Amino acid sequence: MTTPFEKPQIIGHIRKGLNYTVFDTKWIPCSAKFVCLGNFTRGTGVMQIYEVHQGDVQLVKEIEKANPIKCGTFGASSLQQRDLATGDFDGNLDIWNLEKPDTPVYSAKAHKEIVICIDGVGGLGIGDGAPEIVTGSRDGTVKVWDPRQRDTPVATMEPMEGETKRECWTVAFGHAFNSQERCVCAGYENGDVKLFDLRNMSLRWETNISNGVCCVEFDRKDIDMNKLVATTLEGKFHVFDMRTQHPTRGFASVSERAHKSTIWQVRHLPQNRDVFMTTGGTGSLYLWKYLYPDKRTKKDPQDLDMGVAGSVDLLQNVSLSKQPISSLDWSPDKQGLCVCSSFDQSINVLIVTKLNRV
Repeated sequence: MTTPFEKPQIIGHIRKGLNYTVFDTKWIPCSAKFVCLGNFTRGTGVMQIYEVHQGDVQLVKEIEKANPIKCGTFGASSLQQRDLATGDFDGNLDIWNLEKPDTPVYSAKAHKEIVICIDGVGGLGIGDGAPEIVTGSRDGTVKVWDPRQRDTPVATMEPMEGETKRECWTVAFGHAFNSQERCVCAGYENGDVKLFDLRNMSLRWETNISNGVCCVEFDRKDIDMNKLVATTLEGKFHVFDMRTQHPTRGFASVSERAHKSTIWQVRHLPQNRDVFMTTGGTGSLYLWKYLYPDKRTKKDPQDLDMGVAGSVDLLQNVSLSKQPISSLDWSPDKQGLCVCSSFDQSINVLIVTKLNRV
């Protein structure tokens, strides 16, 4: 039994108000800098780069763009380049060299409507295989892009003819443990969760968790699929054990209620795949640990393997704002350091302590 003093603490380190709506924040790898993406009230997009320095954040650079910027990822870039891929309100996918951000180094008209979500793999030394970016949009499509190939996506997942178009709210890469294997998970406004196998270009699995899916994330992108967390509008999240897929029942899962509001995001700790943070619509953060069952598989009556779900333990929670926390990103380099943004036009740099003890 852990005493309260041994539990991780979530400490507010720096809080800064901004003069625009911020949608996404991302640490720049191998640095004490992070980038904020959003839009000014005048309708233009903004990228700001901040550096954490002596207990404060200093604005390094501000770049204004024609369209509001919704989301970004460094996941398809090398550690040397650290180029940022962004999705904007006009359906564009752009890749920026942050040293020379006037014109994108890559640009594609990715979608007919806003790019709501983005993820990258194959860069930063994470995940084998080609550098790829996945985008999801209000237009109902999910597209995979290789920055070395202009204009046309390498894969497109869209509704079948006659199917209702559902907004895609979240995308995540996973299963990229060798140069052949790779999956994309997508979550939709109607509660659908779909797992696409990019090696076979097929839909591997789908389920419906009955509420709009705000965020999906694998615990690691570059391993044989282990766990997937999906968060929803109605204050519930699901943890799927992705190691064992039953032919009819799919993946075993455990669900948990939290935040008493929309769970906007989930982010796994880079240094420990069983620890993750969820962000809530009431401005709260919840820190969780996944506990594995004694055995991860069991036999069904037909002697087929099926997964066994574990449980989740709430390690700590804190309230930061009265507005939703729209994004959170852990520092890949310094354990326990994270940055988050909320719709009260502020960013918070936080330190989570004692993570080495959980």
